[in-house]
Amino acid sequence: MILVNGQEWGCVSALDRGLAYGDGVFRTLRLRAGTVLQWSRQYAKLAGDCARIGIEPPAGMLLQREIAELARGEQDAVIKLIVTRGESARGYAPVAGAEPTRVVLRSPLPEYPPGHRIEGVRVRVCDLRLAWQPQLAGIKHLNRLENVLARSEWRDPAIAEGLLFDQRDHLTGGTMSNVFLLRQQELLTPEIEGSGVAGVTRARLLTLAHRAGYTARSARLTLQDVLDADEVMLCNSLIGIWQVRELAHRRWPAGTATPRLRGLLEREDD
Repeated sequence: MILVNGQEWGCVSALDRGLAYGDGVFRTLRLRAGTVLQWSRQYAKLAGDCARIGIEPPAGMLLQREIAELARGEQDAVIKLIVTRGESARGYAPVAGAEPTRVVLRSPLPEYPPGHRIEGVRVRVCDLRLAWQPQLAGIKHLNRLENVLARSEWRDPAIAEGLLFDQRDHLTGGTMSNVFLLRQQELLTPEIEGSGVAGVTRARLLTLAHRAGYTARSARLTLQDVLDADEVMLCNSLIGIWQVRELAHRRWPAGTATPRLRGLLEREDD
């Protein structure tokens, strides 16, 4: 089910800047038992990303009403929110006073293998290197062609995710996830300086880490840092948190940090 500016199965104009230029932002939310998890954090991130690129965000209450309409009769699903700058004539210059376009859609939960959560996952290093653009770093904008190209590098279903590095060979995240490394009692996640997305689950883990007995911070990380880590984790709002068990020649035993942090995330969601 899809709502475009509140209209069921509405259409997005061919003149929409989200279509023409990727001029907009989005959020992917987990609907559980008919309720969106972490709504206040998700909306704050959506509004903050809109502000970063100069788009007026839709009112939170309006989005909540539309989400409730889509969630009617559904217990578990994915809700995606898209906000674009709206329509304009040809040309890059934004039109003053353009009305933003909002899209709210519901789709089934992805069917990840149960072993990803229980046993961990195998990952690879992507060949693609992310461009350096500090003005967009951290934003979940619609221009995700780099992620599309990176994800197209493999078709092996045994590989759950690809790690992305920037042009300086610093770890940025995964194609669909943020990454954490455990080094002794310290959790490290890539610094979001010139590329990558600062996800809501990433922010939550940075805050929750102390409850599990860890310190946490962002840092510039290399592939060698990943290989030297005691434990490597992937996270986003749909998967929660998975442990990486294999990368190239490196294999990790089942760790304790991943289930401990997962438990904190799930208790907070409850």
